[in-house]
Amino acid sequence: MNLNLSASLNVFKLLARPSLCLPHATVPTFDDLPLPLDKAFAHAPSQSQSEKRQVDIKAVVLDKDDCFAYPESNEIHGPYKQRFEALRALYPGRRLLIVSNTAGSSYDADGKMAVEVEKATGVAVLSHRVKKPGCGSEIMAYFREHPETGVTSPSQIAVVGDRLATDMMLANTMGSWGLWVRDGVVPLQQKSIFSKVERKLAPFLLSRGYSAPEPSSPFE
Repeated sequence: MNLNLSASLNVFKLLARPSLCLPHATVPTFDDLPLPLDKAFAHAPSQSQSEKRQVDIKAVVLDKDDCFAYPESNEIHGPYKQRFEALRALYPGRRLLIVSNTAGSSYDADGKMAVEVEKATGVAVLSHRVKKPGCGSEIMAYFREHPETGVTSPSQIAVVGDRLATDMMLANTMGSWGLWVRDGVVPLQQKSIFSKVERKLAPFLLSRGYSAPEPSSPFE
């Protein structure tokens, strides 16, 4: 059984602060990503009324399953290959990092999936002990180990993924920017019940006045 203990425990945080699962920006599919990603957050509301929030995305944390690839597949979904290569060109080397709850996680104990994804995409896959959304400290440790990325704060990272309760909650608990890929790769009728609920949850919370917290630096 592939139990995500991290997500289960963070349910209590989410009940206390529903805004933790909300994105700062939303696109229908991976192919709709605005590049560079700073553009996605240009109009994100700031808690400071005196000055506009400055966005400087230096690195991207990218989900795999139902974001740019079908679950259980290590290949980039065909229609998204051009956009994927454009993203990789803008955030070269260690500045683009795949963080998945399958490849590179405890689900992938021998690391075989991570190796296959890296070979298929040309992008590093994070080996992490704690599944999303609880692996923020491991992500920041990775970027500290690679100072050539220029990342000195979580607010310089954009997290791109299709799940509110894992990807967007990871972004917000890290103090990063969250970009929600709402529709993903898998057709709506084939999605899990959790994904279907999330598609209704985001607009419900936004209509009640909730918004994603402003990026900060909890791991500095």
